[in-house]
Amino acid sequence: MAPAVPSAMDRPHLIGIGGAGMSGIAKILAMRGARVAGSDSRDSATADALRGLGATVHIGHAAEHLAADASCVIVSSAIRADNPELAAAAERGIPVIHRSDALAALMEGLRPIAVAGTHGKTTTTSMLAVALTTLGREPSYAIGGDLDAPGSNALHGDGEIFVAEADESDRSFHKYAPEVAVVLNVELDHHANYASMEEIYESFQIFADRVRPGGTLVISADQPGARELTARVTAGGTPGRDLRIVTYGEAEDADVRIVTIKPRGLTSEVTVVFDGRVITFTVSVPGRHYAGNAVAALVAGTALGLPVHNLASALGSYTGVKRRLQLQGTVNGVQVIDSYAHHPTEIAADLEAIRGSAGDGRVLVVFQPHLFSRTQELGIEMGEALTLADSSVVLDIYPAREDPVPGVTSALIIDAATAKGADVRAEHAMEAVPELIAGMARPGDLVLTMGAGDVTELGPRILARLGN
Repeated sequence: MAPAVPSAMDRPHLIGIGGAGMSGIAKILAMRGARVAGSDSRDSATADALRGLGATVHIGHAAEHLAADASCVIVSSAIRADNPELAAAAERGIPVIHRSDALAALMEGLRPIAVAGTHGKTTTTSMLAVALTTLGREPSYAIGGDLDAPGSNALHGDGEIFVAEADESDRSFHKYAPEVAVVLNVELDHHANYASMEEIYESFQIFADRVRPGGTLVISADQPGARELTARVTAGGTPGRDLRIVTYGEAEDADVRIVTIKPRGLTSEVTVVFDGRVITFTVSVPGRHYAGNAVAALVAGTALGLPVHNLASALGSYTGVKRRLQLQGTVNGVQVIDSYAHHPTEIAADLEAIRGSAGDGRVLVVFQPHLFSRTQELGIEMGEALTLADSSVVLDIYPAREDPVPGVTSALIIDAATAKGADVRAEHAMEAVPELIAGMARPGDLVLTMGAGDVTELGPRILARLGN
């Protein structure tokens, strides 16, 4: 069993403690008995939840927030070198630990499942966490988003399994040594850290090579990048290495083959052939993309010895993750749904899924591009993906941690979409969006707020305006 808390992290200070990844680390440490403190740029429900676990959360960043007896400072790659708390740690000789190293330490002594891929990580990790909890396995988990149930992005459980979202964006997933590694897809993204697909393949191969001896690599048989990775891992593996590779998907040569995906409104019925057995189960989110995530979760769980029929049934307990096609509400016959999609493949997958649920209604999108670097590299593809909507409103780029790039604006996306015949318009003022959408929507339509930034805040405002 894992120790209560790694000794180096018994009094941690987390910079950016309210973030999805950092708050998960903080929650698990607090649940294990650490005296947790940290800071964030703004107050939030997450900060309140951490305070409820006994953590000290400061708002704003200042050197005096770092306690004199802090045992370490935990940071993510998003924290800049000039952060005053990071500078204070350096001056006082307090060890600085990257978030991925902290998570790796929390996994020690347990049976980790690490879920990687350019997209779909949060959903698949969440599906596993919910299913394992339903089966009474009391897993620990760290997820990059909040579950609808059990209502948290992280938990320290008493069981032996630890399910973690493995982030490739800064190569931090190289720190983990999972018993089961899942690779959902391999695509070009994170352009500030990867110059080419070749670098991305090399990075994912390092992750695959980190699987413990006797462990399992679960990997898509459908996505071209994942198939290429499988070929590279198979050809370039360490001689004599004991690694089991299990592929899944709709491809004829998949080890676990998806036979049918039947839409059922905002859910799907999925049938797979698993070791010669036909198994059908329900996925509580629509579309092929999410059905594939569920099958990846099914294969990963069985790799740790869980009975496949029990796990398939338990996956039906999953009710979604916040921001992953999450229904915000319905007013006057108009449904408002929130989507985290920000990569072109994600945008297309979510729009295809919603299109299958829209019936005779239209799909209206409010899209907020995320990061200047991503828009510079993939803006044309984003615009082309938006052609799957009936009408789209495109906001200004959400910069997150990046500085503006000259010449890179939402116009790249709008021009690409318009060139393909899409109905797309720009809107620079977020406060104008509810009125704009209220004027466009009619009963039966589905409205998607889409992107990885603060576009999620528009859902309730749109619903309120629709009700006026």
